[in-house]
Amino acid sequence: MSTPLIAIAPFVLLAAAGAFVAQSGRRPGRLPLVAEGAALAALALAVAGLVQLWLAGPQVLTIAGLPLMRLDTISVTLALLVAFVGWVVTRYARRYLDGEAREGRFHGLTLAAVAVVLILVQSAGLPVLVLSFIATGLILRQLLLFYPDRPEARRAAAKFIRVWGAGDLALILASVLLWASLGTLDIATLTTAPDLPTLAHLAVALLVLAAALKTAAFPVHGWLTEVMEAPTPVSALLHAGIINSGGVLLITLSGLVQHSAGGMAALVIIGGFTAIFGALVMLTQSAVKTALAWSTVAQMGFMLLQCGLGLWALALLHIVAHSLYKAHAFLSSGGAVRAVNAVRKPGPVAVPGLGAVARSFALALVLYLLVAAGFTALLGEKSPQALALGTMLIFGVSYLIAQGLADAAPGALTRRTVAASLGAALAYFTFQVVAQAVWGPALPAAPVAGPLEWALIVLAVLSFGLVAFAQALFPLWAHHPSTAGLRVHLANGLYLNALLDRLIGGFRTSPKS
Repeated sequence: MSTPLIAIAPFVLLAAAGAFVAQSGRRPGRLPLVAEGAALAALALAVAGLVQLWLAGPQVLTIAGLPLMRLDTISVTLALLVAFVGWVVTRYARRYLDGEAREGRFHGLTLAAVAVVLILVQSAGLPVLVLSFIATGLILRQLLLFYPDRPEARRAAAKFIRVWGAGDLALILASVLLWASLGTLDIATLTTAPDLPTLAHLAVALLVLAAALKTAAFPVHGWLTEVMEAPTPVSALLHAGIINSGGVLLITLSGLVQHSAGGMAALVIIGGFTAIFGALVMLTQSAVKTALAWSTVAQMGFMLLQCGLGLWALALLHIVAHSLYKAHAFLSSGGAVRAVNAVRKPGPVAVPGLGAVARSFALALVLYLLVAAGFTALLGEKSPQALALGTMLIFGVSYLIAQGLADAAPGALTRRTVAASLGAALAYFTFQVVAQAVWGPALPAAPVAGPLEWALIVLAVLSFGLVAFAQALFPLWAHHPSTAGLRVHLANGLYLNALLDRLIGGFRTSPKS
């Protein structure tokens, strides 16, 4: 069997990164072009790997009988995503960091980070997966400390490495338990295990814990919102790529994780609460990059929720879409601020009353149910989990419809907002069909909903619905004194980050940490 071409890409990047190790001058000359060329070569190898998969089918690279890296629909999708984002960030950084004293070091670390993440998403065995997670954390810590004299950067890096390291420890313990209970660390074998002994269920709990830690889930989210002291390309690389690693872990081992009803329930609860919490805090932020960071917290929570519902293909689609969007959002954040400041400010905004909000939610749900019925009639029955997730998404569009149904709103706005709701429902089911067709055969189907699953589905839908309803009514009570106080508390993340600072010693970082 031939070697998967994508497996070569990390070593190309590491070889190019080595060229920056000996470079110590202020200006690295033409080496940044080498970095961009290496990133482009990795992307080309990823595309070649896709062609190889198409022509030859799935493959596994083994050495001395040990599975190292794999080529399948999941790994090739993630490798293409990582290589593309890595190339975009490297190309952007070549101009962004031009003239920096440690420019060469930055390019070397960036290439190394992309290389180890490429290994992570292609891992065929838990030892490779664990080592790539550890290497990713060590490299990202150095990138977060690119400006080591900034106290905020040292504090964020100190918190990050402790949270990330705790996730590594949970992953190592899970691997030991899986080896002791199932006698293998081969990912393909683990994900097809017919039943799990008690030790393996404990291992799944540790995997869920590792994923929550690595996606900055509540309540250890604080470090992710404090990494703005690093250069913008680091923020893009982190928020568009590395932070998704917890979801990659769960999707890679989805066949194993889904055996544990408790683990799946924990993902729904942790993910749902993180998504709601992150979204509420995001709305109170005035700085663009900080708001984007809180948006990432919310998006990672929603991705964990999707995994907990067993909607693995949609979770993978979420990772792809969020990575592309967030990379663009961070790299264009400066231009976005200038563009908004240049726009003529609008006049008074139509504020919807209670009746308009209630009608908007009812209309959005009716449109969603009609679209769901049409897709069900054409393509077959949808799982309760998929229908519930669509309901949560449509609640967000209901806010737009509420603006259009306000008494002072013009008719054109009403028509546009109703069309937006219909478009969102159509897009959701269309993307669901595409994701299931592309990745569904390689991932487990959503579990049959029992009493526990139904209880979690109802809880999630009601929670998202109540929060969206309250958000739509916010203009009516935004000027109340108690609301102003609540806004301050939310803007500070309910002070949970300060508690984390004290717990892990984030306030006591030395200049050399």
